[in-house]
Amino acid sequence: MVELIRYTEKVNDLLKRYGVKFGIYKNHEFHEQLFPFDCLPRIITKEEFEYLSMGLIQRVDALNAFLSDIYGEKNIIKDNVIPPEFVYSSSGYSVECEGIVPPKNIHSHISGIDLVQAKNGTWYVLEDNLRVPSGASYPMIARSICRRASPMTYVHNEVADNRNYANMLKEVMDYVNTGGINAVFTPGRMNAAYFEHAYLAEKTGAALVSTDDVIVKDDYLYFKNYTGSLKKIGALYRRISDDYLDPMTFREDSLIGIPHLMEIYKKGNIAIINAPGNGVADDKGIYYFVPKMIEYYLNEEPILKNAPTYLPYYEEDLKYVLNNFDKLVIKDVAEAGGYGVFFANTLSPEEKTAFINKLKQEPRRFIAQEVIDFKGLEILDGEQLIERKADLRAFVLSGQTTRVWKSGLTRFSRNPNSFIVNSSQGGGFKDTWILSR
Repeated sequence: MVELIRYTEKVNDLLKRYGVKFGIYKNHEFHEQLFPFDCLPRIITKEEFEYLSMGLIQRVDALNAFLSDIYGEKNIIKDNVIPPEFVYSSSGYSVECEGIVPPKNIHSHISGIDLVQAKNGTWYVLEDNLRVPSGASYPMIARSICRRASPMTYVHNEVADNRNYANMLKEVMDYVNTGGINAVFTPGRMNAAYFEHAYLAEKTGAALVSTDDVIVKDDYLYFKNYTGSLKKIGALYRRISDDYLDPMTFREDSLIGIPHLMEIYKKGNIAIINAPGNGVADDKGIYYFVPKMIEYYLNEEPILKNAPTYLPYYEEDLKYVLNNFDKLVIKDVAEAGGYGVFFANTLSPEEKTAFINKLKQEPRRFIAQEVIDFKGLEILDGEQLIERKADLRAFVLSGQTTRVWKSGLTRFSRNPNSFIVNSSQGGGFKDTWILSR
């Protein structure tokens, strides 16, 4: 591993050369920047990963069951497990998806589950990302470059190979494919995660397509290749949010969607990965109910814990939040990427008063959580080793079976005083080593 550390600068130079960047929209401007890589890996033992895998598979299976139910029979509402207000008022709930059964009845084919590990070793799930979770490409290409830079590191350390992600993804796409080629649908070069779109398309052998490359014709979606001929698409891995997916169904001003896509999807003539409407399941308010979903759908006790969470929607929880406000972190349920997160003890007296009033007026809009003092990981800062807070995004793929990729995206904060690790907030990333024995 010492040899690998010596190559940190070289690895980052290669990542930059290969275009391994992410984009940020700020003040109506697009800025693209390198996602800084730290060569010191996060190491997870074989036994610990097996425990995490069982919990992640259980959680994702329950979330898929919830999505199938909520756009179908709605038994979880009828049985008073989840209040209907939490479903129908969610910004991620899509009335347009009512009654649609996706191919093989899988809604979340790729789930990005964000976890942190407390200092006592307990793992907590912080967020479920079931819409368009990104980030798998970064540890894939970083590991590839590190292997070339320091091959002996991987000879002397028994690390599970992470090069199978593309095969896992292709198997999922093939399993739900309704007949035709696989395609990755990108909004284009200016998208924040365009590198990943192109990289995954290349690695899975899928066509990389945008709006101008596809057409709905005779109830099927076709790819127009460079010769002008049409190829039917059977599975579309879309990297675009629901709002912009189809201007005939969602936002009519979308210029990056595919007109009439939802019509053929409803007829079962294409698989969309991930399914539209998944946002209702990764709403931060719905997150509170995931342990109850596991008990309800699977008749099992949850293996992985949620962070201790309170819903101001409930009078008892609101009272607790108001009495313990300064000790909590408050999250806007509709925000993502580290935005809409407030550590209550950092607010001024005026901000605190205004926020509490907002909390009382819009209790469904927020959740409150105990601040978990989660483990930091060492990173290399010049010649020094320093500790920074870090999380883990695990990737769970649902096809014929539900599987957890033996790798993951470990993100760390570069700010010594921050718990927020998102790339959009200036964080960096590490490789995640799952030991093979």
